[in-house]
Amino acid sequence: MRPLLIVRKMSQSASIEQLSALRMKYNERKDAFLEQNIKVKDPFCLFRDWLDAALNTKEIIEPNAAALATVDASGKPSNRFVLVKEASAEGFTFFTNYGSRKAEDIACNANVAIAIYWMPLRRSVRIEGIAEKISREASLKYFHERPRASQIGAAASPQSQRIPSRSYLDEVEAGIKAKLGADGEVPLPNWGGYLVRPSVIEFWQGQTDRLHDRIRFRRGQGVADEVDGQLVHKGENGWVYERLAP
Repeated sequence: MRPLLIVRKMSQSASIEQLSALRMKYNERKDAFLEQNIKVKDPFCLFRDWLDAALNTKEIIEPNAAALATVDASGKPSNRFVLVKEASAEGFTFFTNYGSRKAEDIACNANVAIAIYWMPLRRSVRIEGIAEKISREASLKYFHERPRASQIGAAASPQSQRIPSRSYLDEVEAGIKAKLGADGEVPLPNWGGYLVRPSVIEFWQGQTDRLHDRIRFRRGQGVADEVDGQLVHKGENGWVYERLAP
């Protein structure tokens, strides 16, 4: 817990003019992230190992919080935080309103990027891939696993659309509650999940000397032809991996 407390003290005492002087202590050379320490050369296996470590680090409040980047039809990027609700060999799943800005961007350009940062572990994961809607059945199943208040909130909110006031949301929510009663099932709104099928997954671990460790996994057409055993190495399940300079 101490490293987290140090950061908080620095943030509270430092002024904007002192931002350039802020320094975070990362890992020492003896704790470098090395290829030979990756038991299975498959990024999904490695991600599960890192996620398990994050889940068991009490200072990390939301280990599944991730920044999702999208691009609209004009090429303008947008970024926001979502919660990754499933990580499998297929990819990474998050849920949202299908009328939201992120959903509109994905409809125009399905290429997305995800970044996860676990500060107490000095680790980050970057993911690039294609987002696709999951089945309505899978979305409905997860929707009704959520707390009822969250279901009603999703139904009440026209995400990313202009609304006149906070009280507008309260009124819509109250109307839904009155209509459904205490036990009525909340119908699935224009809401559901996306599965991000990755073509790139990069693992970053911070080093105090700023010679950070970066190991990138890639898969897709032609990547196997790049394997030379020096810069590009063969992984498992169609993946190749390589070390990048920090």
